Amino acid sequence: MARTETYLDWNATAPLRPEAAAAMAAALSPCGNPSSVHRWGRAARQTVEHARCAVAALLDAPPEGVVFVSGGTEANHLALLGTGRERILISAVEHDSVRRAAPEAEQIPVDRDGIVVLEALDDLLADDPRPALVSVMLANNETGVMQPVRAIAALAHARNALFHCDAVQAAGKIALDFYAIGADLVTLSAHKLGGPPGVGALITRNGLELAPLLRGGGQEGGRRAGTENLPGIAGFAAAAEAAAAEITVYDRVRELRDAMEATLTEMAREAVVLGGIAPRLPNTTAIAMPGIAAETQVIALDLDGVMVSAGSACSSGKVGPSHVLEAMGVGPELASSTIRVSLGWNSTGADIDHFLRAWTALYRRCRDLMPEARAA
Repeated sequence: MARTETYLDWNATAPLRPEAAAAMAAALSPCGNPSSVHRWGRAARQTVEHARCAVAALLDAPPEGVVFVSGGTEANHLALLGTGRERILISAVEHDSVRRAAPEAEQIPVDRDGIVVLEALDDLLADDPRPALVSVMLANNETGVMQPVRAIAALAHARNALFHCDAVQAAGKIALDFYAIGADLVTLSAHKLGGPPGVGALITRNGLELAPLLRGGGQEGGRRAGTENLPGIAGFAAAAEAAAAEITVYDRVRELRDAMEATLTEMAREAVVLGGIAPRLPNTTAIAMPGIAAETQVIALDLDGVMVSAGSACSSGKVGPSHVLEAMGVGPELASSTIRVSLGWNSTGADIDHFLRAWTALYRRCRDLMPEARAA
């Protein structure tokens, strides 16, 4: 009898949607470079431009602002480095693809829930009149905590700064509106919402100039050289359309997540849901089992057929200290015992039951190792 396997690591990557697989297969069949003027080239160009509209529609954004790139990391680099701003300010909880794109960036502090301190951002912008770019993610990949992006955009624009928002984790899980976000640039990644890996987009407001990081041909309006990844872009578009059509499924996902958290914290009073009282994505839980290392939990759960992560899963499989939890003021012991459980559009009650059984069994085995339990 085959062992049940439960995937609860959707923030790392989502399974490929059938619609995306079909669109990619269809795009692989004909031959044509989107830059060629013959009929096969024009057909390829039509596929790219249809995809541009589909991806833009996910945020009700201008299609002409969509720049197709190789993924969220490249989109973030293009946003931070392509605008030519002298100052870059990022939140203390940004993804490493932002942090490493601008290692000298000034950091905006966050509170204990991981939310940007708006007063601190305003003070930082006021202290230096040089042209600036502010980069703050919409939702955190480790905790799911969402930022007040509209207020951040207003502060940035009042100080003549640009605002970039990494919406990679939020897209496909909550309804998004480009103009409501208020950003000048928004990052998306296909594989987080059921498209293929290796393709993403940077969406820019009309009239914003970008210096390309990759130079060569005039693809993507001169903003990103290189022959377009036609199958990947087609799959991205199909996934975006499917995600937009099914966005209300995350109401059910939220119910599953909330019931799971209630069961865990009732059964294990030591357990802590980090960022649990802040506005969060409907699918994400960062939960600590004090005294038990996160990597131990991940391995034990995996042996029981349940797949979760310890923090971000974008660092070549390494498990290390979380800069996100550190910025939130979480102590080293609690931070090192935190795992991330992330659900998706087809997660079920049976998936949650499997996780709860596996987590409970691990908790009971390790109960005597927990300082709080020994003191009880």
